[in-house]
Amino acid sequence: MSNVRVRFCPSPTGNPHVGMIRTALFNWAYARHTGGKFIFRIEDTDITRDSEQSYKDLLDSLRWLGMDWDEGPEVGGPHAPYRQSQRMEIYADIAKQLLASGHAYHCYCSQEELEDRREAARAAGKTPGYDGACRNLTEDQKASYIAQDRAPVVRFRMPDTDFTWNDLVRGDVTFAAEHVPDYVIVRATGEPLYTLVNPVDDVLMEITHVLRGEDLLSSTPRQLALYDALKSIGIAKGERPLYGHLPYVMGEGNKKLSKRDPESSLLMYREEGYLPEGLLNYLALLGWAFGEDREFFSKEEMATVFDVARVNANPARFDLKKCTSINGDWIRSLAADELAKRLAPYLVKEGVLDAAPSDNQLAILAGAVPLVQERMETLKQGVVMLGFIFADEPGSPAFVVDAAEAEKVLTADAQPVLAAAFTALSELEAWNTEVIESALRGALIDRLELKPKVAFGPVRVAVTGRRVSPPLFESLEILGRERSLARISASLK
Repeated sequence: MSNVRVRFCPSPTGNPHVGMIRTALFNWAYARHTGGKFIFRIEDTDITRDSEQSYKDLLDSLRWLGMDWDEGPEVGGPHAPYRQSQRMEIYADIAKQLLASGHAYHCYCSQEELEDRREAARAAGKTPGYDGACRNLTEDQKASYIAQDRAPVVRFRMPDTDFTWNDLVRGDVTFAAEHVPDYVIVRATGEPLYTLVNPVDDVLMEITHVLRGEDLLSSTPRQLALYDALKSIGIAKGERPLYGHLPYVMGEGNKKLSKRDPESSLLMYREEGYLPEGLLNYLALLGWAFGEDREFFSKEEMATVFDVARVNANPARFDLKKCTSINGDWIRSLAADELAKRLAPYLVKEGVLDAAPSDNQLAILAGAVPLVQERMETLKQGVVMLGFIFADEPGSPAFVVDAAEAEKVLTADAQPVLAAAFTALSELEAWNTEVIESALRGALIDRLELKPKVAFGPVRVAVTGRRVSPPLFESLEILGRERSLARISASLK
């Protein structure tokens, strides 16, 4: 199946969302599974909504996710350019050919006239689509409209037949002709619409399989009809593309996940410190299953077994807790040095590490990561857990105990505990986890007869700033004698 050609063709209109990324993933996996080609195409013909920054964000997002493309921006290919804004002459020429062949026609109806006729159709219990008023205008009628300075749109002439196709996900799907009226392919301004440019590019770029969201299901009959028209005028070659419509991704309240929903934003996951491997792993499970009840896998492993026939047509519910849990599994699967490497930029962003971390800071981070790796579900959590270790270091913020934690734990009753801990630690000749643990247990549990929570809680808050932290004794070792004693002394004062 090495002749398979699939495409991912987003519009650069704002921050990429997870539904879009799932579509990209399924297309990428299918191309890699079949040995075919993954084409990345930018649909940026809407000058009122598209932006250059969004275009750059799309490219950056796919690179961050590790999804490479065989043809497209920055890569090139035999069907370049891959930005529709650079292909306007192609669309204008094809629109002319469709008009000349009778597959399209000029429509002079105003918006008010169209709406009035739709309301009349609704009142009569008919389908409120375009009624074909301009389908067969005489030359005199056209001249009359032109004399009124009416700028026409270009409409595609749909055949008066039902459309049936075998959807790769949903099986046989049929749309009756009455539900697919003639539609606009070029605005009165001459601007080509998605209804023209999308199927035209699929034809010219020799796309064989179209895997896209269920929300585009109703546009498929239009694209099939346009493909047939392009074939009849010698532009399209071979067979129509095969279509597969991926299930909706549902959010809270069993509603379709919207761009406005916080959990739909790819940027949110990057900022919170989700790993691309973890996010893609979870998105793969939204409507598809690896098999054998397996839920932890890489995108490369997914590609080895990906089959469109195993995509479930039923809506998939986005569960942020499960997504986060899978991300935690990925964090725990990383080698400690790799996790430290990925965590460093987040520590830099929060000012915990220097913009260009020193070798000493990186060495401390590498030693500290194993203390929190089992507890982390996102990289940003690691910033909170490990920030105290770097406080008071050159270039890092000063150490501050959380005020609410101090009020609860560093009370008057805690002062004897801190004093005993300070004395026991001050007397140590060696400074490592074992001797620190032995000294504190002896001073606080054996001599003061305190329970571990009461004994170690004040020390933990004094040296880490929080009640929840990495293991206390290991943290004290990494902090070192000087900073550990200084923090306990400060809490005593």
